[in-house]
Amino acid sequence: MEFLETFYVWFMSLSDNYGVNPFIFGGIYIGAIPFFTLSVAWILRNYKKGFSVVMPVFFASFFFVSSYLYLMIAGENVPLWVYAVAISMLLYGAWSTYKKIKTQVKHDVITS
Repeated sequence: MEFLETFYVWFMSLSDNYGVNPFIFGGIYIGAIPFFTLSVAWILRNYKKGFSVVMPVFFASFFFVSSYLYLMIAGENVPLWVYAVAISMLLYGAWSTYKKIKTQVKHDVITS
């Protein structure tokens, strides 16, 4: 129980240190997941039908970075290492999503 209390105090101190409400950050992070997933499905659908994937990629990218945009816009005194970690996570997520879409497209081409 003491661990949870210590974690909660630390978690809430992030708001004081950086001017970012951790619940808003978490809400944006969790809330964007279904929209990101729908955007990826939209990318796949448009690709299969030969339509442009520009808009779905734009929306997927926005939903993927939305919580980090909040951190970078609303945050104050955010250390550079936080930006480096956030950018690293974004690059890894973009690469991972690209590989996932590429695998799905190959799978769909083979099964059709």
